[in-house]
This record gives sequence, C-alpha cells and structure tokens, in this order.
Amino acid sequence: MAARISGVTIPAEKQVWVALTYVYGIGPKTAEGILSAAKIDPTVRVKDLTDAEIGRVQDYINEHLTVEGELQRIVSGNIKRLKDIGSYRGLRHKNSLPSRGQRTKTNARTRRGKKVTVGGTAKKVASKT
Repeated sequence: MAARISGVTIPAEKQVWVALTYVYGIGPKTAEGILSAAKIDPTVRVKDLTDAEIGRVQDYINEHLTVEGELQRIVSGNIKRLKDIGSYRGLRHKNSLPSRGQRTKTNARTRRGKKVTVGGTAKKVASKT
C-alpha cells in the first residue's frame, strides 16, 4: 500500500526520512524534525508504517508546515511581487537570468538554456569577378 502525505504518493520501498523529502517543501533536516516529533524511527521503511504513524506525520505537517501547492503559490507570489515593483532581482527573473550574483559571461547554462551560436564567424568565400 502506497502512503499519501499532503497529496503526494511517497515511495514505499525507501526509508521514511528519504521518502518525506519527495514532498515539496520538506528536506532532510525538516523530515528528521517531523519524525522525531511523531516519535517514528527514521530508518524504518514506508511500507512498514502503520496507519496511525502515517496519520501522526500528516497531522504534524498540516499543523506546523506549509508544503506543496500552498508553498509554491507563496514562492511564485514573492517572485511576481519582485517583478511588479521592478527591483533588480525582479528584472533578473523576468529575463531568465541568475538573480543571486552568479557570473553570466560563462556558465549560467541551466538558467539561460542551450547555447546559441552567433553567426558571422565563418570566413567569406572569395567571389569571382
């Protein structure tokens, strides 16, 4: 049986602390905190959890954390605000460039996409006159 937490089906074969990181907004450190609060051993497999344990994890997440769709809405709202006020960071987001001071003369390929070669570098062929 696959466990669903905050609308995400987490993998049954993995340890609980790893499986929780499949939820947007939960990393290794947060997963560790959730499991200690719910009194669950982090190394147990998801398939071995009882419904009560899954319920305790879900209750803690609902009560203390913002995850998944709601968190994505907050993040995209923050970026939209930066764009609307015309801040430097907002302009960088608009132009799909790194917004945290990285160099762009080289690298930055993840943000800028595949390299586009500028034409006009080939030698001109001598024309017959």
